[in-house]
Amino acid sequence: MNTEKRSNIVLIGMPGAGKSTVGIILAKRLSLNFVDTDVLLQTIQGRALQDIVDSDGHIALRAIEEAVLLDLQLSRHVIATGGSAVYSEKAMRRLSAKGVIVFLDLPLKALKTRIHDFATRGLAKRADQSLADLYAERRALYERYAEISIDCRNLDQEKVCTRIVNSL
Repeated sequence: MNTEKRSNIVLIGMPGAGKSTVGIILAKRLSLNFVDTDVLLQTIQGRALQDIVDSDGHIALRAIEEAVLLDLQLSRHVIATGGSAVYSEKAMRRLSAKGVIVFLDLPLKALKTRIHDFATRGLAKRADQSLADLYAERRALYERYAEISIDCRNLDQEKVCTRIVNSL
């Protein structure tokens, strides 16, 4: 990895794939900083993701997320993105210019066991979208932007981190 220009590791994937947890462990392991863009977005907005979706709609959340991602000025960070970051081609191009994009790939069945608050999690989705619908819609985008894909099935967070490190 070119440490001057592309010093970040950018985690993408579905909600529940482990981006935040893996990101913290990976940052510690590699002596990098860590940022969770969902937390950053909430801090900037002063409200929860679900509040944004409820009051302004899922498209507004995506627009806010894009603005936050485009505004990032980070190097030597592990960046855990929101699951909907891949809807913004502009943001993904910018993230890719500054880091390696890593897709944490988990099958729908496994995601269903991890996500218990789907309706209130603050997801950038249409009200009528199920988790399966969202998975089908986003999967192609994750695959499109990923430079590295990690099959997270049957792996704990430490093993996912080891696979990421070995793939860099």
